[in-house]
Amino acid sequence: MQKVMLVIMGIIGFCGSAFAESSVWVVRQGDLTTYLGGTCHVLRRSDYPLPMEFDKAYRSAEGIVFEADPGLLNSPRMQQLLAREAFYHDGTTLQDVLRPETYRLLEDYCLRNNLDPAAFARLKPATAALSLLSMELQRHGIDQGGVDEHFYQRAVADGKGRQALETVEQQVAFILSMAEGREDRFIEYSLTDLERLEEVFESLIVAWRVGDETTISNLVNADFQQQFPEIYRVLFTERNAAWLPAIEGYIATPEKELILVGVGHLVGDDGLLEVLRQNGYLVEKLRL
Repeated sequence: MQKVMLVIMGIIGFCGSAFAESSVWVVRQGDLTTYLGGTCHVLRRSDYPLPMEFDKAYRSAEGIVFEADPGLLNSPRMQQLLAREAFYHDGTTLQDVLRPETYRLLEDYCLRNNLDPAAFARLKPATAALSLLSMELQRHGIDQGGVDEHFYQRAVADGKGRQALETVEQQVAFILSMAEGREDRFIEYSLTDLERLEEVFESLIVAWRVGDETTISNLVNADFQQQFPEIYRVLFTERNAAWLPAIEGYIATPEKELILVGVGHLVGDDGLLEVLRQNGYLVEKLRL
C-alpha cells in the first residue's frame, strides 16, 4: 500500500513536443465536443508551465467545470465546516481512538520529524493524516496551487463561466469519512505512504505528463482499490456515477466545456473515460 495519501489529495501533475500527449481528452458525440482534463491539486514550482494541451482546451472552452468550487476552499464557509467536522468536540482524543501500538507509530513519526504529537490530539484520524500530508508536501517543495486553482484564477480573470459537479460540503464529507471504522489501518498505511511520498509523487508526475492511462491507474487506483475497497467505492466509483449525468449533459450542449477532475477519476476500468467509451462517445487524446 503506497498511495493512500496521494489519492486523498488527487495528486498526480510540460510537455515539450508539439506531438506529445498529456492528461487531456476530447469527448465527441457527432459535432458536439467537450474536454476532460485530469488534474492534480498541488504541484511543485518546477511543474509549471502546465502542458500545452491544457491551455488549448481552456482557450477553446466557453466554460470550466470543477469537482467543487475552488473559490470556496479557503473561504470562511469552508473554515467553519472544517472546524465543525474535522475535530472531536466531546473530549475524545486521537489517542483514545487509536490502538496503543498505532498511536506509538504516530508519535514516533512526529518525533522523527520534529512535530509535537499533542498538536494532533483533537483531530479525527483522516484530518490528522491530511495535516501530516500537507506538512510533508511542503517539506518536499510540493506547495504550489494545482491545475484546478490555476484555471479557476484564469477563468475568474477572463470572465469564463464556472460550474461544479459537487458541493464543497460533499467533498469534505467524502474525505473526512475515509477513516471511519478503519482508523488504525488508515493511520498505519498513511504513515507508510508519507515515508515514500517524494518517490511516488515523481512517478505519478511522469505518468501524468504523457497521460499514460494504464500506469496512472496502476499507481493511483489498483493498489488503493485492493487495500481499501470500501473507500475506493465511495471516493471513485460512486462519485463518478454521480457526476456522469452532469458530464453527459455538458457533452450534449453546443457549448464546449473543459471539465477538470482528479486524473484518478478518469482512468481504469470504471473510470470516466472507459464509461463514456462504453456509452458510445468517441474519447481520444487531445493533440496539438
